[in-house]
Amino acid sequence: MSFSLEDIRKLLIKENLLKEFVSVQGWHLDAPEQFVFKKLSYDSRQVDHETLFFCKGLNFKEEYLTSAISNGLSYYVAEQPYENTATGIIVTDIRKAMAILSMAFYQYPQKQLQVIGYTGTKGKTTASYFTKAILDHATNNKTALLSTMNTTLDGQTFFKSHLTTPESLDLYRMMAEAVKNGMTHLVMEVSSQAYKTQRVYGLTLDVGIFLNISPDHISPIEHPTFDDYFYCKRQLILNSKTVILDHESDHFDLLQETAELANVPYITYGRSAESDYEVKSLTSGNHAFHLIKHNGKLDIEADYEIQLAGDFNQENAASAIIAAALTGASIEDAQKGLKAARVPGRMDQLIQKNGSHVYVDYAHNYLSLKTLLEFAKKEHPKGRVIVVLGSPGNKAVSRRQDFGKVLSETADVVFLTADDPAFEDPQKIAEEINAAITNAELEVHYEMDRPEAIRQALAISNPEDSVVVAGKGVDPYQKINGIDVPYKGDYEVVKELIED
Repeated sequence: MSFSLEDIRKLLIKENLLKEFVSVQGWHLDAPEQFVFKKLSYDSRQVDHETLFFCKGLNFKEEYLTSAISNGLSYYVAEQPYENTATGIIVTDIRKAMAILSMAFYQYPQKQLQVIGYTGTKGKTTASYFTKAILDHATNNKTALLSTMNTTLDGQTFFKSHLTTPESLDLYRMMAEAVKNGMTHLVMEVSSQAYKTQRVYGLTLDVGIFLNISPDHISPIEHPTFDDYFYCKRQLILNSKTVILDHESDHFDLLQETAELANVPYITYGRSAESDYEVKSLTSGNHAFHLIKHNGKLDIEADYEIQLAGDFNQENAASAIIAAALTGASIEDAQKGLKAARVPGRMDQLIQKNGSHVYVDYAHNYLSLKTLLEFAKKEHPKGRVIVVLGSPGNKAVSRRQDFGKVLSETADVVFLTADDPAFEDPQKIAEEINAAITNAELEVHYEMDRPEAIRQALAISNPEDSVVVAGKGVDPYQKINGIDVPYKGDYEVVKELIED
């Protein structure tokens, strides 16, 4: 793959992103020479003479560019010129420029894929896995996946994701690899940060799904306010050919209005008969539900079964059925796919030898934790809800108060512990959560060794109790002081403790 300096100039001018070219010869708008790039990078350690280098990020330092030039770099893209021997392609917005140039360099792979994108405060990963499971039946395993936990570009081989939605350069490289691997569909999670930082600038989704919304990621380095968070989330509606909306979502009226004003066709689902497709739980079958067609045009009314407990997972499955049907799947594909679908780290259930139930889930924000704890309370009304929980460091600071609120409302015992503390002290994070707890009857314990916290929670549980281990699911790492430290994952820890 390659493109020329003149191609870059035309693309940037078309998007009104080009300021000028800056070189030792001065400032100008014409491409200074005939030059062909064969690589793109924003990592100064991975450049050579044929690389176009992007100076992006709040933490970018001029020394990175100097290092890249010493490795043979001739051209860089930035929002300001630097005094050096390389030629600068100066743009008004580095992230938009990187997105536009990346998709062109990788030959617009999104045009060769049916792209389905999920956003929402909770449920994105579960719904994405459900959709892939359905489409695997419809496409003979030709569906790629980009999720919070794992990524697959060949439909079968998975590797750990670093971001919910990759940087634009990585996103289009991955899409191109998926196309090369014969994939026909891509299911991806689209985070609020992806829109705020222009990772998906210029990308139009074939189907966009807006699951729900509640405050999350509110911090000085992410979203300063809920309004900013919600605004970024709503960009998915404006960048989709068709959108699917949860009729019971908070602020549904605004979501509906956003779609209508932008003239984007939308389909609704939910527990209400006012939805285009109504979800009705069944008493028979394995977590079974019936999808009732009201105003919808898709022929998907049928009974379905899933492996995950909870009404909210039936609703996630409904969104997946609709999305998959819009991109070619049948009722039979959905029934078979959902019945077999596994979602790593989501609602994994184990039972201790004394009969108490243990739920391991990736729940890591207010809405997902509240939904999970309410489920545990409903399923085990005579027992206590015992929780093992932490909160990440250096991001989503608002979650600490949120967790204190949820625990006050729903939990009986909590073991506050470490969860990706990054560069912060996990004890301090735990104390901030505790400071937000308003229920004086809630029993609070501190234990920063996460496996030990889990062991203690299991040890105090009675047969009628439920133990909820929230936050990490099957994640095999803890982020500590900038390093991914190997961790067994909550599920393996619980499993080993029960077996011992």
